[in-house]
Amino acid sequence: MTKKLLFVTTLLLVVAIGAFAADLSGKWTYSMQGRDGTPRDVTITLKQEGNTLTGSVPGMGRGGAPGQEMQITNGKVDGDKFSFETKMEFNGNTRVTKYEGTSTGSELKMKVTRETQNGPQTNEVTAKKAST
Repeated sequence: MTKKLLFVTTLLLVVAIGAFAADLSGKWTYSMQGRDGTPRDVTITLKQEGNTLTGSVPGMGRGGAPGQEMQITNGKVDGDKFSFETKMEFNGNTRVTKYEGTSTGSELKMKVTRETQNGPQTNEVTAKKAST
């Protein structure tokens, strides 16, 4: 009887923790240095369904102008941790950008690693939930 009670209690605790996990769905904005050195705001759109994360990230067009939206792939959520990737085709090459981080509810602390011609470059950013 004690083992059954312990099992049920553990199961309820796991379900309760999952119920309180933050939903990452929505728009999140962070600032990132552009190619010319000036900061630019980036707004990503996330949609969480269970442990799966989808959405889009804006690409950068010519002269720092907004480019085509890149769809999120391999999006995962595990408690307060999350990760996803985007892919961009450029001059016949595919460039992958990896995002991984933690959620504090009102902020996403992320490491953004993108492939460059000089190897991977990682930036740490903090995204805040957008009001619109």
